[in-house]
Amino acid sequence: MVDRSTIEHWRKAPRLTSFAGFFERTASGESGAPDLAEPRLDLSLLDFDLEATVFSDTHRRLWGHFDSHYFASIPYRLEEEGRLGAAILSFALRIWAQSAAPTTIYTLGTGTGCLARTLATLGNGRIEALCCSPTAANRLSFVANRGSEHAHFFHGPFFELTDERYANDPELFVFSDGFDVLFEDTTFQMYDRDRIKQLDFVAPRIRPGGILVQVQKLAHVDREIYEERERQKDELFKTRYFSTGDISRKKDEVLNTMAGLQVDLSTTVSSLRMFFRYSVLTWNSGNFYTIVSSNSRAAILELLSLMLKPAIPPGYCYERLPVAIVDTDVEPLAPDLSWRSANTMMPLAPRRLAS
Repeated sequence: MVDRSTIEHWRKAPRLTSFAGFFERTASGESGAPDLAEPRLDLSLLDFDLEATVFSDTHRRLWGHFDSHYFASIPYRLEEEGRLGAAILSFALRIWAQSAAPTTIYTLGTGTGCLARTLATLGNGRIEALCCSPTAANRLSFVANRGSEHAHFFHGPFFELTDERYANDPELFVFSDGFDVLFEDTTFQMYDRDRIKQLDFVAPRIRPGGILVQVQKLAHVDREIYEERERQKDELFKTRYFSTGDISRKKDEVLNTMAGLQVDLSTTVSSLRMFFRYSVLTWNSGNFYTIVSSNSRAAILELLSLMLKPAIPPGYCYERLPVAIVDTDVEPLAPDLSWRSANTMMPLAPRRLAS
């Protein structure tokens, strides 16, 4: 149980204090938008996969102001959202088919809640999705383009979603028994370095057989390696979308402070091991990682079997994926980790053009 002093510490964290203005301005469209070009999905990196294309098309229609900033800031994060979102959608629909009840999904700290809204829209009543943000402008974007009545928004930081809140808020009743998928997106690193306490707060909300998915920016034991990857991100990727002045201003305003709250992979593994039997690295882009964790071997293997291979140029990926970072000796994951093949649309195109 997370104590009151920890909650008060999180209330004074950068996300709710020094960063608050930046997020409000960016989410409202006042500043922070790419000033050179809008991010666009590269379907070739997804092997023109049908499921990822359908997910990504719906996803793009639901963007708010913050989404264009976010996907222009992290190399190939947009392609990862399409890959990951399509897998989570298929995973959720399988749970629904087995239980005959809506799958519950919580995207923690995901700005406008675009991922949650996309999953709820495509689920069409088979998925109930919740997102949260303390930024008022993100709530406005959510309401303006909700997409589905099965998408829900909590206006506040993640730690205000307590058992009491779920029990007493009619909008949250559907989530009172927990979540089949809980997705944390670069949020913990804006509040604290203590991943154990953060996981202690959210892990009990994951249902038996459920999954935790995290996108995290990790520190590196070798500071030079970390900085080299940052230069790659800033100079080779972000310059497609932002002027150098904008990149520099964001680094001064947010990134330098946020770096102090990041932890390395070893710390991440130690923290996850306290709560989960299995964790797998499924994506890497420079200093950013996707990590999937569960206490169910079957669930984690099923989700991975629904993922395409990472949709990213090799020069940005520094890991051989997938790789189990938390595993068991008795029933190891590692021998059975695999991606699905793309349901590619490309073979159809030449025949249509020829006709």
